[in-house]
Amino acid sequence: MIRMPRLVSSAAAGFALMLAAVPAVAQMDAQVEAALSSGAIGEQADGYLGFVRAPAPDLKAKVDAINIKRREGYTQVAQTKNVPIEAFAASIGCHSLSVLRPGRAYSVARGVWAVKTDAPIKLPPQCGS
Repeated sequence: MIRMPRLVSSAAAGFALMLAAVPAVAQMDAQVEAALSSGAIGEQADGYLGFVRAPAPDLKAKVDAINIKRREGYTQVAQTKNVPIEAFAASIGCHSLSVLRPGRAYSVARGVWAVKTDAPIKLPPQCGS
């Protein structure tokens, strides 16, 4: 389990603004948006999109590209803050889960998926909950 240092949490807040561009890119692609809306893909606690069910090859390629861009952004910020990339990515995952829209799929434990309701998500321990 990766515990996030206070520095990672504060860096996550600043990076959340930068991360807003990634979902915007996803929303510009109709196939990715449809997969998010249908629950075929969802947000994970590790800061990346994941597959709820086996994707078509073209959707997999698009999600992989989004995750690569996320990793690049996480790497840049983590290096400037001198924190582990995985810890920083997880802090973004915690933020993403905390603001997830109802009806979207999410995973707080690898391979275990749920659909967001109006109730808050029970965040994993590394989120400080």
